[in-house]
Amino acid sequence: MRIEKILNNSVVVTRNDANQELVVMGKGLAFKKKIGDTIDPSGIEKKFILEKSGMTEKLETLLRDVSPVYLNIAAKVVEYARGHLPYDLDEYLYIALTDHLSFAISREKQGIVLKNPLLWEIRKYYQQEYKIAWKALEIVEEETGYALGEDEAASIALHLVNSQLTGEHMLRAVQVTEMVSDLLNIVTYFFKGNLDDSSINYERFLTHLRFFAIRFLRDERLPELAESFLYDQVRLKYRRAFECTERMDIYLKERFHSGLTKDEQLYLTVHIHRLTECLQ
Repeated sequence: MRIEKILNNSVVVTRNDANQELVVMGKGLAFKKKIGDTIDPSGIEKKFILEKSGMTEKLETLLRDVSPVYLNIAAKVVEYARGHLPYDLDEYLYIALTDHLSFAISREKQGIVLKNPLLWEIRKYYQQEYKIAWKALEIVEEETGYALGEDEAASIALHLVNSQLTGEHMLRAVQVTEMVSDLLNIVTYFFKGNLDDSSINYERFLTHLRFFAIRFLRDERLPELAESFLYDQVRLKYRRAFECTERMDIYLKERFHSGLTKDEQLYLTVHIHRLTECLQ
């Protein structure tokens, strides 16, 4: 492998056998090297592919101010997360996590602790991501000696959620989390707080809400495909669940000036009925 770009003494860009742009890391890997020189494979500690245009330039800019130690940690976290999450992670996560971890350790050194206002929601609604985030904190402690707390675990979990949104701004992940929380609260209050959050139907409903919120906020709405007969059957058969979706529709119209389509209302009604069947 030959060096195509030097990001710093420990990080260079090259290409693999498939001609994909490859970022490789290793202590002193580029020391006294120049573009076109070969890389000693024995010195490579970590490597990953960046396929999106502009990613290498963003990483180069970041590494002017951030130690490659944090990129190495981020790469380990991404590798672990990819082995434990059922969805793809956007490669921008390498950059976002590197930047976040560098800033988090800097704050820790100064004794500054930032509270995550969404800690409770993230811990409850994104349990898988939150669990992986704690593994990330173990890696951070192993590599840096600093033990970060639950607020940072929540922040890392939110980065994983955001990566599912294909590199959109972190604000979108916050909006998704808040919408899921609000919609779930509507269902909880409507059925007087008697939901079984340990049931498989609860997990299915939560997953459906997450993907609904992502589509809604992207304005990628389900088309009106449901036959009126099926819609009317569900509305009449699952009256209480349907009434609950009407409350959700009111909330969405008041908050976002856009309500549920008939298909979305139908799917939500079916999920709510499964979740609350024993309560009706």
